[in-house]
Amino acid sequence: MTRVAAFFDLDKTIIATSASAALSRPFYEGGLVTRGDVLRSAYAHFLFVVGSADADQTERMRKHLSELAAGWDVEKVRQIVAETVHDVIDPYVYAEAVDLIAEHHELGHDVVVVSASGAELVEPIAAVLGADHTIATRMKVSEGRYTGEMDFYAYGENKAVAIRELAERYGYDLERSYAYTDSITDAPMLDAVGHGFAVNPDRTLRRLAAERGWGTLQFTRPVALRTALRPPTPVLAVLGAAAVAVVAFCVWRSVRRR
Repeated sequence: MTRVAAFFDLDKTIIATSASAALSRPFYEGGLVTRGDVLRSAYAHFLFVVGSADADQTERMRKHLSELAAGWDVEKVRQIVAETVHDVIDPYVYAEAVDLIAEHHELGHDVVVVSASGAELVEPIAAVLGADHTIATRMKVSEGRYTGEMDFYAYGENKAVAIRELAERYGYDLERSYAYTDSITDAPMLDAVGHGFAVNPDRTLRRLAAERGWGTLQFTRPVALRTALRPPTPVLAVLGAAAVAVVAFCVWRSVRRR
């Protein structure tokens, strides 16, 4: 018997902000980034919110942050994320997303968080939400440090490729499965399943949703995650081996979404 999965984007779908921008201050306080890097992160987050980042700005940000992350110690990054992720993410979780995740679990569906952000950031959030699997960007590691290169970049068409691979591994029927995202760059992800939903869509995504027959949803109630969860929720093992991407690819990816 085939199984059903629900695939959720992270930024602006499950949470009402950019997860990476929220982590910039803990990384500054931990000595991994400078004040200038924090300001760049804030600017990237601003462009993400207003949707005005162009391709050149996105590429410059990606290149800068990729170079910045090279050489970071894996364990130090992992520790900072583990100690701060609740405090910086909890206030921004959409109550509607939490409820929808719970509904899918009640129906016996697996829940998968899909994000171009780094695995070390995605996995702790997915764990608290009770997600069954994650798809995220993975960075190369050499001798306990990050090289600044990617093993896998979970963006655009790559998300759909990873979804199909996961479906083959776990026996998901993609025609019966669901996907949720706010981003036009995730159109391949919505195309990969039988039930796609555009969350808080802008005009471009709303128009495409109408053309492709996808549903539309409005999430409007950010709440503290600890108060929104239905107790108790099983969690995943967290903190994968790609810790550098917390800043290096989460922040620039956020601006590229628009």
